[in-house]
Amino acid sequence: MKRRDFLKSVSGLAAGAALPAMPSVISTAYADARSETLLIVSEGGPNNLDIHGVGTNVPGYEVSWNCYDRLISHEMKSGPGGVPYYDRDKFKGELAEEFKIDDMSVTFKLRKNAKFHDGTPVTAKDVKWSLDRAVSVGGFPTFQMSAGSLTKPEQFVVIDDNTVRVDFLKKDRLTVPDLAVIVPCIVNSELVKKNASEKDPWGLEFTKQQTAGSGAYKVTKWTAGTEVIMERNEDWVCGPLPKIKRVIWRMVPQAGNRRALLERGDADISYELPNKDFQEMKANGKLNVVSLPFSNGIQYIGMNVTKPPFDNPKVRQAVAYALPYQKIMDAVMFGLANPMFGAAKDKATEVAWPQPHKYNTDMDKAKALLTEAGYANGFETTISFDLNFAGVNEPLCVLVQESLAQIGIKTTINKVPGANWRTELNKKEMPLFTNVFSGWLDYPEYFFYWCYHGNNSVFNTMSYKSAEMDKLIDGARTAAATGDKAAYDTDVKGFVDLAFTDIPRIPLYQPFVNVAMQKNISGYQYWFHRRLDYRALAKG
Repeated sequence: MKRRDFLKSVSGLAAGAALPAMPSVISTAYADARSETLLIVSEGGPNNLDIHGVGTNVPGYEVSWNCYDRLISHEMKSGPGGVPYYDRDKFKGELAEEFKIDDMSVTFKLRKNAKFHDGTPVTAKDVKWSLDRAVSVGGFPTFQMSAGSLTKPEQFVVIDDNTVRVDFLKKDRLTVPDLAVIVPCIVNSELVKKNASEKDPWGLEFTKQQTAGSGAYKVTKWTAGTEVIMERNEDWVCGPLPKIKRVIWRMVPQAGNRRALLERGDADISYELPNKDFQEMKANGKLNVVSLPFSNGIQYIGMNVTKPPFDNPKVRQAVAYALPYQKIMDAVMFGLANPMFGAAKDKATEVAWPQPHKYNTDMDKAKALLTEAGYANGFETTISFDLNFAGVNEPLCVLVQESLAQIGIKTTINKVPGANWRTELNKKEMPLFTNVFSGWLDYPEYFFYWCYHGNNSVFNTMSYKSAEMDKLIDGARTAAATGDKAAYDTDVKGFVDLAFTDIPRIPLYQPFVNVAMQKNISGYQYWFHRRLDYRALAKG
């Protein structure tokens, strides 16, 4: 993309015959348009505009967060380096003007002047329909709601046009926080129902292609794999009107091109660059670069434990000893990650997540374990990764491929297009893969509920099932709800130890969110979903 292409994309300033006679007006108008337009470049883009959709990818989360409202959101606090950071434990109203948490329910009073993008008022029936939808469509959104014990439409009760109550099935400290994540967004129910069908009662095909929310932005153009354009909702009432009027989000697959656009000043913000680039850009000081650890997140190597050879714990342990951890840290991450390997043998397990395991690169141990497992001559398999994050995933997989070859495991690298990655994860057929998971709710039991519980969510990518693990995870959730600290601590240590013994997935590191932006961009905030919140951004 050249500068002249960008100028075309933000022009809309008119081109009448009188313009040449008013150069100062043109200059001011262009400056205003440029200061109110944000140009983002990234490797991949959304495959679906609806967080409730089937297989919606991570870039799709960003659209949903900015184009839909939720009943509540988080307050902000000062995070590492003074960067504004969401406060896990403090909530504020978003669509809700006020809310009251009782012993077994929470009641929300809606803002009476809130409207959807088509001008329709937001009412309690829209809230109920949207929450009913989230617990009913199945897959990721329904599992997400269940993480906060939100599973039945009967829990969502309309009191009057502007009041809705959410009843708790049981005491669960994750219930209220779960109402502030991306999934329980409020949808224009009448609009979507008009575009639903018997085969698609929740209108997922309609909302895949366009937004139907009340949020601060609305999608005005989406060309899959190329560009998303969002315009500010001038009638948004759930917070201060954003400074940015227009967001142009372009997909630029080549990392070198994205960096060049940033360094020339033709783009405002980028992420998903190689970590080497972020370190170099930090050093030259021409751009602002923010690097913060993922909250409750790890990058890992996962293995499908339902099929040979990875159904054998000794094979999984052999792989854990054969991984080139430090090489990955040095040559792929360039130090922009926290290691999750090589803990001292005598280190006690903590009541925390993430925390390092005790495996380290040891080829002799790896070969011995593989021999014990009956694979002295190794085997052949594939290792898969998400092309949306190829800047990290590809060199990481190449290093893993080289390292596993030393113990006789021959791997073929399978590059999965980003738009298909979530679908492939859902199939649970990939034998060996790398992925990132970051829990939206920053609690150990939440991470393990998603990734290790026998309920077998999409993010239990290994199809791991253990009655003992389920008992520990469920026990920790119950203990957290009742305030039984001793039982909670015991259960958390128990499920961490079991995860590292059975090792269905091998944590590599806790990644950093890296965002590079022009010096005149302000208002960046770190959120649990790790995506950009346009509502707080501004350009000087």
